[in-house]
Amino acid sequence: MYRGQLWTMRQFAGFGTAEDTNARYQYLLAHGQTGFSVAFDFPTLMGYDSDHPSRSEGEVGKCGVAIDTLRDMERLFDGIPLDRVSTSMTINAPAIDPLCLLPRRRREARGRL
Repeated sequence: MYRGQLWTMRQFAGFGTAEDTNARYQYLLAHGQTGFSVAFDFPTLMGYDSDHPSRSEGEVGKCGVAIDTLRDMERLFDGIPLDRVSTSMTINAPAIDPLCLLPRRRREARGRL
């Protein structure tokens, strides 16, 4: 199965907003990247909204991308050819349900599910 294709090169990347990270992904694609491993910020990893008053303060977008809504996920992958680029998402248990549903909702909205 893998003899006919090259290995996927993935960059673990994510910072700031979905738009910031998308710009980085676009840059990496233009320079030969073939996959992304999404780095989420701490509040996203723990399942908190970015505007949570005590649990997100000072942490939003510091060590990964902040994703709170379906629109954030759409902005993250806007213009990324997901049919040709592989993605992975490393997340903790508290955030697994909301974040796993976001790509599914995106496909549903586009009539691809």
